[in-house]
Amino acid sequence: MAEVDADYLSIGEVLGLLVEEFPEVTISKIRFLESQGLINPERTTSGYRKFHELDVELLRVILTEQRENYLPLRVIKDRIDTGEIDPSSEISRPQGIERPESKQEIADPASHPSARLKRPTGPTSDAASTADVIGFGTGLHLDRGEFRSMTGLTEQELTELESFGIISPRRPSSNSYVEQEVAIGAASRVLLRYGIDARHLRNWRTSAERELSLMEQLLAHQLRQRDPSMRRKTNEQSAEIAEAGAKLRAALVEEGLQRLFD
Repeated sequence: MAEVDADYLSIGEVLGLLVEEFPEVTISKIRFLESQGLINPERTTSGYRKFHELDVELLRVILTEQRENYLPLRVIKDRIDTGEIDPSSEISRPQGIERPESKQEIADPASHPSARLKRPTGPTSDAASTADVIGFGTGLHLDRGEFRSMTGLTEQELTELESFGIISPRRPSSNSYVEQEVAIGAASRVLLRYGIDARHLRNWRTSAERELSLMEQLLAHQLRQRDPSMRRKTNEQSAEIAEAGAKLRAALVEEGLQRLFD
């Protein structure tokens, strides 16, 4: 079990503090930011992360810069390293930290809404592991170099995928990519390495667009509602439809492969 100390928070408790302000944040995302050197929490003797108030405030700043200013991680890290971003000027290490009331629920990443539909399944283990490192959402923006590093795509492969509309930067002027593109890029890389041309991957994009069009028709009335509870319900329904569609697609492909080998 994790060591208990009133002077620091666990990673799950940090998630509980941030999730209301940043619904897209996940435990995987916090770990990813640590792996990129943007945060550096202490460790207990057992190896568990120890987050102090300064660490939480730094996470807030990083997530805000991503959401509000679309800054790539490299730029944010440079600003932290140079002191341009310095949460320590406003707060200090605490003697005690208020913990989130629902910390037991939040501590489990599988219980967080953003954990749904984020883990690819199947034989493409390298694509799945890349997606699992960050956890999908809208909180991270990657520059072209960071994006290639996360997906394993070469410059030529990325250029080809972009030319056929498989991948497109969220902000073309600054080549800023979001996490959803990482999953697309990682999966595309596997297919490219099996000899499928980038232009043929357009078939997957077209299929996805048709599914989205059908979902939009089904949920059109609910999408026009402004009531927050209705919006949440619609979001849950769209996730369920997408999950069922993905399972149906996988089952149909598996059935076709079985016939092929028979």
